[in-house]
Amino acid sequence: MKQILLAAVAALSLGVAAASAEPVKVGMITTLSGGGAGLGIDVRDGFMLAVKQSGNEDIEVIIEDDQRKPDVAVKLADKLVQAENVDVLTGLIWSNLAMAVIPSVTAQGKFYLSPNAGPSMLAGKGCHPNYFNVAWQNDNLHEAAGAFANVEGYKNSFILAPNYPAGKDALTGYKRLYKGDLAGELYTKLGQTDYAAELAQIRASGADSVYFFLPGGMGISFLKQYAGSGIDLPVVGPAFSFDQGILQAVGDAALGVRNTSQWSKDINTPVNNAFVESFQAEYGRLPSLYASQGFDTANLLLSAMSKADVKDADAFREALREADFKSTRGEFRFGPNNHPIQDIYVREVIKEGDVFTNKIIGKALNSHSDAYWSECNM
Repeated sequence: MKQILLAAVAALSLGVAAASAEPVKVGMITTLSGGGAGLGIDVRDGFMLAVKQSGNEDIEVIIEDDQRKPDVAVKLADKLVQAENVDVLTGLIWSNLAMAVIPSVTAQGKFYLSPNAGPSMLAGKGCHPNYFNVAWQNDNLHEAAGAFANVEGYKNSFILAPNYPAGKDALTGYKRLYKGDLAGELYTKLGQTDYAAELAQIRASGADSVYFFLPGGMGISFLKQYAGSGIDLPVVGPAFSFDQGILQAVGDAALGVRNTSQWSKDINTPVNNAFVESFQAEYGRLPSLYASQGFDTANLLLSAMSKADVKDADAFREALREADFKSTRGEFRFGPNNHPIQDIYVREVIKEGDVFTNKIIGKALNSHSDAYWSECNM
Protein backbone atom coordinates (compact mmCIF):
# COMPACT_ATOMS: atom_id res chain seq x y z
CA MET A 1 0.00 0.00 0.00
CA LYS A 2 1.38 3.37 -0.95
CA GLN A 3 0.12 6.89 -0.66
CA ILE A 4 1.90 10.03 -1.82
CA LEU A 5 0.58 13.12 -0.08
CA LEU A 6 1.72 16.57 -1.12
CA ALA A 7 1.11 19.14 1.58
CA ALA A 8 -0.15 22.24 -0.15
CA VAL A 9 -3.08 23.20 2.01
CA ALA A 10 -2.95 26.42 3.98
CA ALA A 11 -4.89 25.99 7.19
CA LEU A 12 -4.54 26.79 10.88
CA SER A 13 -0.93 27.53 11.76
CA LEU A 14 -0.64 25.60 15.02
CA GLY A 15 2.62 24.08 13.79
CA VAL A 16 5.72 25.94 12.73
CA ALA A 17 5.41 27.65 9.36
CA ALA A 18 8.20 25.97 7.47
CA ALA A 19 10.44 27.17 4.67
CA SER A 20 13.49 25.30 3.38
CA ALA A 21 15.92 26.09 0.59
CA GLU A 22 15.24 22.59 -0.79
CA PRO A 23 12.00 20.59 -0.69
CA VAL A 24 12.07 17.82 1.90
CA LYS A 25 11.04 14.30 0.94
CA VAL A 26 9.75 12.20 3.85
CA GLY A 27 9.29 8.44 3.88
CA MET A 28 6.77 7.25 6.45
CA ILE A 29 6.78 3.53 7.18
CA THR A 30 4.07 2.66 9.70
CA THR A 31 1.51 -0.01 10.55
CA LEU A 32 -1.73 0.57 8.65
CA SER A 33 -3.15 -2.97 8.45
CA GLY A 34 -3.45 -5.99 10.70
CA GLY A 35 -2.79 -5.97 14.42
CA GLY A 36 -1.77 -2.57 15.74
CA ALA A 37 -3.02 -0.69 12.68
CA GLY A 38 -4.80 1.86 14.86
CA LEU A 39 -1.48 3.00 16.29
CA GLY A 40 0.05 3.65 12.88
CA ILE A 41 -3.09 5.33 11.58
CA ASP A 42 -3.02 7.74 14.52
CA VAL A 43 0.68 8.55 14.01
CA ARG A 44 0.02 9.16 10.31
CA ASP A 45 -3.03 11.32 10.95
CA GLY A 46 -1.32 13.43 13.61
CA PHE A 47 1.71 13.95 11.37
CA MET A 48 -0.35 14.91 8.33
CA LEU A 49 -2.52 17.30 10.37
CA ALA A 50 0.57 19.27 11.38
CA VAL A 51 1.81 19.33 7.80
CA LYS A 52 -1.58 20.54 6.59
CA GLN A 53 -1.74 23.24 9.23
CA SER A 54 1.73 24.49 8.33
CA GLY A 55 0.68 25.34 4.78
CA ASN A 56 4.16 24.29 3.68
CA GLU A 57 4.33 23.32 0.01
CA ASP A 58 7.93 22.11 0.20
CA ILE A 59 7.32 18.79 1.92
CA GLU A 60 6.34 15.53 0.24
CA VAL A 61 5.29 12.55 2.34
CA ILE A 62 5.38 9.01 0.95
CA ILE A 63 3.41 6.67 3.20
CA GLU A 64 3.94 2.89 3.29
CA ASP A 65 2.35 0.07 5.30
CA ASP A 66 4.84 -2.22 7.08
CA GLN A 67 2.08 -4.70 8.09
CA ARG A 68 3.97 -5.04 11.41
CA LYS A 69 6.51 -7.29 9.64
CA PRO A 70 10.26 -6.58 9.97
CA ASP A 71 11.10 -7.97 6.53
CA VAL A 72 8.47 -5.77 4.90
CA ALA A 73 9.74 -2.72 6.79
CA VAL A 74 13.33 -3.38 5.66
CA LYS A 75 12.30 -3.70 2.00
CA LEU A 76 10.26 -0.51 2.20
CA ALA A 77 13.13 1.39 3.81
CA ASP A 78 15.52 0.21 1.10
CA LYS A 79 13.09 1.36 -1.59
CA LEU A 80 12.51 4.75 0.04
CA VAL A 81 16.23 5.41 0.51
CA GLN A 82 17.55 4.03 -2.75
CA ALA A 83 14.73 4.50 -5.27
CA GLU A 84 12.77 7.42 -3.81
CA ASN A 85 15.85 9.17 -2.34
CA VAL A 86 13.98 10.46 0.69
CA ASP A 87 15.71 12.88 3.07
CA VAL A 88 13.94 11.86 6.29
CA LEU A 89 12.22 8.70 7.48
CA THR A 90 9.66 8.31 10.25
CA GLY A 91 6.59 6.35 11.34
CA LEU A 92 7.70 3.03 12.86
CA ILE A 93 5.58 1.87 15.79
CA TRP A 94 7.24 -1.38 16.86
CA SER A 95 10.72 -1.66 18.36
CA ASN A 96 11.63 -4.88 16.56
CA LEU A 97 10.94 -3.11 13.26
CA ALA A 98 12.88 -0.06 14.44
CA MET A 99 15.93 -2.19 15.23
CA ALA A 100 15.71 -3.77 11.76
CA VAL A 101 15.44 -0.44 9.92
CA ILE A 102 16.93 2.55 11.75
CA PRO A 103 20.66 1.60 12.01
CA SER A 104 20.79 0.98 8.24
CA VAL A 105 18.92 4.18 7.40
CA THR A 106 21.11 6.44 9.54
CA ALA A 107 24.28 4.72 8.32
CA GLN A 108 23.29 5.82 4.80
CA GLY A 109 23.19 9.47 5.90
CA LYS A 110 19.42 9.79 6.23
CA PHE A 111 17.62 11.33 9.19
CA TYR A 112 15.22 9.21 11.20
CA LEU A 113 12.63 10.88 13.48
CA SER A 114 10.86 8.34 15.67
CA PRO A 115 7.24 9.13 16.58
CA ASN A 116 7.05 6.06 18.81
CA ALA A 117 9.56 3.20 19.15
CA GLY A 118 12.52 4.02 21.42
CA PRO A 119 14.57 0.85 21.98
CA SER A 120 17.28 1.06 24.62
CA MET A 121 20.05 0.08 22.21
CA LEU A 122 19.39 3.15 20.05
CA ALA A 123 19.46 5.41 23.11
CA GLY A 124 22.75 4.05 24.37
CA LYS A 125 25.59 2.33 22.53
CA GLY A 126 23.69 2.28 19.24
CA CYS A 127 22.82 5.99 19.23
CA HIS A 128 23.44 8.01 16.07
CA PRO A 129 23.56 11.77 15.38
CA ASN A 130 20.88 11.38 12.69
CA TYR A 131 18.44 9.51 14.93
CA PHE A 132 15.99 11.58 17.00
CA ASN A 133 13.22 10.15 19.16
CA VAL A 134 10.27 12.52 19.55
CA ALA A 135 8.21 10.24 21.79
CA TRP A 136 10.23 8.69 24.64
CA GLN A 137 12.86 6.07 25.31
CA ASN A 138 11.02 2.76 25.75
CA ASP A 139 11.71 2.46 29.48
CA ASN A 140 10.38 5.90 30.41
CA LEU A 141 6.65 5.42 30.99
CA HIS A 142 7.36 2.14 32.76
CA GLU A 143 9.89 3.82 35.05
CA ALA A 144 7.16 6.32 35.92
CA ALA A 145 4.79 3.45 36.69
CA GLY A 146 7.36 1.90 39.02
CA ALA A 147 7.71 5.20 40.84
CA PHE A 148 3.91 5.49 41.09
CA ALA A 149 3.65 1.93 42.46
CA ASN A 150 5.95 2.99 45.30
CA VAL A 151 3.70 5.95 46.10
CA GLU A 152 0.66 3.65 46.16
CA GLY A 153 2.46 1.33 48.57
CA TYR A 154 2.58 -1.75 46.35
CA LYS A 155 5.10 -4.26 47.71
CA ASN A 156 4.67 -7.36 45.55
CA SER A 157 3.87 -6.68 41.87
CA PHE A 158 3.23 -9.27 39.21
CA ILE A 159 4.59 -7.91 35.92
CA LEU A 160 4.18 -9.03 32.31
CA ALA A 161 4.93 -7.81 28.77
CA PRO A 162 5.39 -9.25 25.26
CA ASN A 163 8.68 -10.92 24.38
CA TYR A 164 10.19 -8.32 22.04
CA PRO A 165 12.56 -5.35 22.54
CA ALA A 166 9.96 -2.90 23.85
CA GLY A 167 8.54 -5.54 26.20
CA LYS A 168 11.95 -6.20 27.70
CA ASP A 169 12.61 -2.46 28.02
CA ALA A 170 9.20 -2.09 29.69
CA LEU A 171 9.82 -4.49 32.53
CA THR A 172 13.40 -3.28 32.92
CA GLY A 173 12.03 0.24 33.26
CA TYR A 174 9.41 -0.73 35.85
CA LYS A 175 11.97 -2.59 37.95
CA ARG A 176 14.44 0.29 37.76
CA LEU A 177 12.38 2.58 40.02
CA TYR A 178 10.02 0.10 41.73
CA LYS A 179 11.27 -0.69 45.24
CA GLY A 180 9.09 -3.69 46.10
CA ASP A 181 9.34 -7.41 45.39
CA LEU A 182 8.10 -9.30 42.34
CA ALA A 183 5.40 -11.95 42.71
CA GLY A 184 6.09 -12.99 39.13
CA GLU A 185 7.58 -11.81 35.84
CA LEU A 186 6.30 -13.10 32.48
CA TYR A 187 7.05 -12.46 28.82
CA THR A 188 4.15 -13.34 26.56
CA LYS A 189 4.09 -13.97 22.83
CA LEU A 190 3.88 -10.81 20.71
CA GLY A 191 0.34 -10.64 19.33
CA GLN A 192 -1.06 -13.07 21.93
CA THR A 193 -4.79 -12.81 22.65
CA ASP A 194 -5.48 -15.65 25.12
CA TYR A 195 -4.22 -14.97 28.65
CA ALA A 196 -5.84 -17.80 30.61
CA ALA A 197 -2.50 -19.29 31.65
CA GLU A 198 -1.08 -15.90 32.70
CA LEU A 199 -4.20 -15.08 34.72
CA ALA A 200 -3.94 -18.41 36.53
CA GLN A 201 -0.35 -17.59 37.49
CA ILE A 202 -1.34 -14.12 38.71
CA ARG A 203 -4.15 -15.60 40.82
CA ALA A 204 -1.79 -18.07 42.49
CA SER A 205 1.14 -15.66 42.91
CA GLY A 206 0.23 -13.79 46.08
CA ALA A 207 0.69 -10.46 44.28
CA ASP A 208 -0.73 -7.23 45.67
CA SER A 209 -0.76 -5.48 42.25
CA VAL A 210 -0.39 -6.14 38.52
CA TYR A 211 1.70 -4.18 36.06
CA PHE A 212 1.39 -4.98 32.38
CA PHE A 213 2.52 -3.61 29.05
CA LEU A 214 0.41 -5.08 26.24
CA PRO A 215 -0.16 -2.54 23.46
CA GLY A 216 -2.94 -2.55 20.88
CA GLY A 217 -5.20 -5.59 20.63
CA MET A 218 -3.12 -7.50 23.18
CA GLY A 219 -4.11 -5.02 25.89
CA ILE A 220 -7.78 -5.14 24.90
CA SER A 221 -7.82 -8.93 25.22
CA PHE A 222 -5.94 -8.98 28.51
CA LEU A 223 -8.08 -6.34 30.23
CA LYS A 224 -11.36 -7.97 29.20
CA GLN A 225 -10.17 -11.36 30.39
CA TYR A 226 -8.76 -9.86 33.59
CA ALA A 227 -12.09 -8.19 34.36
CA GLY A 228 -13.88 -11.50 33.93
CA SER A 229 -11.35 -13.52 35.90
CA GLY A 230 -12.47 -12.54 39.37
CA ILE A 231 -8.97 -11.37 40.29
CA ASP A 232 -9.35 -8.34 42.54
CA LEU A 233 -5.93 -6.67 42.38
CA PRO A 234 -5.14 -3.08 41.39
CA VAL A 235 -3.78 -2.75 37.86
CA VAL A 236 -1.20 -0.22 36.66
CA GLY A 237 0.04 0.19 33.12
CA PRO A 238 1.62 2.57 30.64
CA ALA A 239 -0.51 4.74 28.38
CA PHE A 240 -0.01 2.26 25.52
CA SER A 241 -2.46 -0.15 27.15
CA PHE A 242 -4.99 2.57 28.01
CA ASP A 243 -4.83 4.79 24.97
CA GLN A 244 -7.81 6.57 23.47
CA GLY A 245 -8.30 4.09 20.64
CA ILE A 246 -8.07 1.09 22.96
CA LEU A 247 -10.39 2.32 25.71
CA GLN A 248 -13.56 2.19 23.64
CA ALA A 249 -12.94 -1.47 22.89
CA VAL A 250 -12.11 -2.32 26.53
CA GLY A 251 -15.06 -0.45 28.01
CA ASP A 252 -15.94 -0.63 31.70
CA ALA A 253 -13.10 -3.05 32.46
CA ALA A 254 -10.65 -0.14 32.23
CA LEU A 255 -12.49 2.33 34.48
CA GLY A 256 -10.38 3.60 37.36
CA VAL A 257 -7.12 2.09 36.13
CA ARG A 258 -4.07 4.33 36.60
CA ASN A 259 -1.59 4.67 33.76
CA THR A 260 1.47 6.75 32.95
CA SER A 261 1.93 9.05 29.96
CA GLN A 262 3.92 12.05 28.78
CA TRP A 263 0.77 13.36 27.06
CA SER A 264 -2.92 13.64 27.83
CA LYS A 265 -5.75 15.44 26.09
CA ASP A 266 -6.35 17.50 29.24
CA ILE A 267 -2.89 19.11 29.38
CA ASN A 268 -4.23 22.63 29.54
CA THR A 269 -2.04 24.64 27.18
CA PRO A 270 -3.11 26.63 24.10
CA VAL A 271 -1.13 24.32 21.81
CA ASN A 272 -2.61 21.11 23.20
CA ASN A 273 -6.14 22.47 23.42
CA ALA A 274 -5.96 23.58 19.79
CA PHE A 275 -4.47 20.23 18.74
CA VAL A 276 -7.25 18.22 20.41
CA GLU A 277 -9.93 20.45 18.91
CA SER A 278 -8.48 20.46 15.40
CA PHE A 279 -7.81 16.69 15.39
CA GLN A 280 -11.42 16.03 16.33
CA ALA A 281 -12.62 18.41 13.64
CA GLU A 282 -10.39 16.82 10.99
CA TYR A 283 -10.91 13.13 11.79
CA GLY A 284 -14.08 12.89 13.87
CA ARG A 285 -12.44 11.24 16.89
CA LEU A 286 -10.41 12.19 19.94
CA PRO A 287 -6.63 12.10 19.42
CA SER A 288 -4.54 9.42 21.04
CA LEU A 289 -1.05 9.44 22.50
CA TYR A 290 0.17 8.22 19.11
CA ALA A 291 -1.59 11.03 17.26
CA SER A 292 0.06 13.61 19.53
CA GLN A 293 3.47 12.02 18.86
CA GLY A 294 2.90 12.13 15.10
CA PHE A 295 1.85 15.77 15.37
CA ASP A 296 4.93 16.70 17.41
CA THR A 297 7.24 14.79 15.06
CA ALA A 298 5.97 16.73 12.06
CA ASN A 299 6.31 20.04 13.90
CA LEU A 300 9.89 19.21 14.90
CA LEU A 301 10.67 18.53 11.24
CA LEU A 302 8.94 21.71 10.12
CA SER A 303 10.86 23.74 12.71
CA ALA A 304 14.17 22.42 11.35
CA MET A 305 13.06 23.14 7.77
CA SER A 306 12.44 26.76 8.72
CA LYS A 307 16.07 27.13 9.84
CA ALA A 308 18.20 24.95 7.58
CA ASP A 309 18.43 23.23 4.21
CA VAL A 310 17.99 19.46 4.59
CA LYS A 311 20.86 18.97 2.12
CA ASP A 312 23.18 20.66 4.63
CA ALA A 313 23.19 17.74 7.05
CA ASP A 314 25.19 19.44 9.81
CA ALA A 315 22.99 22.54 9.88
CA PHE A 316 19.80 20.51 9.64
CA ARG A 317 20.92 18.23 12.48
CA GLU A 318 21.58 21.24 14.70
CA ALA A 319 18.19 22.69 13.84
CA LEU A 320 16.55 19.42 14.89
CA ARG A 321 18.51 19.37 18.16
CA GLU A 322 17.18 22.83 19.05
CA ALA A 323 13.63 21.38 19.12
CA ASP A 324 12.27 24.87 18.48
CA PHE A 325 8.59 23.94 18.25
CA LYS A 326 5.56 24.04 20.52
CA SER A 327 4.89 20.51 21.75
CA THR A 328 1.44 19.21 22.61
CA ARG A 329 2.88 17.88 25.87
CA GLY A 330 4.29 21.22 27.10
CA GLU A 331 8.00 21.55 27.79
CA PHE A 332 10.14 19.43 25.46
CA ARG A 333 13.87 19.24 24.88
CA PHE A 334 16.40 16.68 23.74
CA GLY A 335 19.03 15.09 25.93
CA PRO A 336 22.58 14.42 24.69
CA ASN A 337 21.45 11.21 22.94
CA ASN A 338 18.63 12.95 21.01
CA HIS A 339 15.91 11.49 23.27
CA PRO A 340 13.33 13.58 25.14
CA ILE A 341 13.65 15.14 28.55
CA GLN A 342 10.04 15.63 29.70
CA ASP A 343 7.46 15.31 32.45
CA ILE A 344 5.52 12.07 32.81
CA TYR A 345 2.01 12.11 34.28
CA VAL A 346 -0.28 9.67 36.04
CA ARG A 347 -3.72 9.40 34.44
CA GLU A 348 -6.93 7.65 35.48
CA VAL A 349 -9.42 6.07 33.08
CA ILE A 350 -12.79 7.83 33.34
CA LYS A 351 -15.99 8.12 31.33
CA GLU A 352 -17.14 11.41 29.82
CA GLY A 353 -20.69 10.88 28.59
CA ASP A 354 -20.43 7.76 26.44
CA VAL A 355 -16.70 8.10 25.81
CA PHE A 356 -13.98 6.39 27.83
CA THR A 357 -10.91 8.58 28.21
CA ASN A 358 -8.15 9.60 30.63
CA LYS A 359 -7.67 12.49 33.03
CA ILE A 360 -4.44 13.57 34.71
CA ILE A 361 -4.39 12.99 38.46
CA GLY A 362 -0.77 13.81 39.16
CA LYS A 363 2.80 13.81 37.95
CA ALA A 364 5.04 10.75 38.30
CA LEU A 365 8.37 12.18 37.14
CA ASN A 366 9.66 15.70 36.46
CA SER A 367 11.97 16.56 33.53
CA HIS A 368 12.78 12.89 33.16
CA SER A 369 15.60 11.65 30.96
CA ASP A 370 16.51 8.06 30.11
CA ALA A 371 18.95 5.64 31.70
CA TYR A 372 21.14 5.10 28.62
CA TRP A 373 22.37 8.54 27.58
CA SER A 374 25.74 8.10 29.29
CA GLU A 375 26.45 5.09 27.04
CA CYS A 376 25.91 7.22 23.92
CA ASN A 377 29.13 8.41 22.27
CA MET A 378 28.05 11.42 20.23
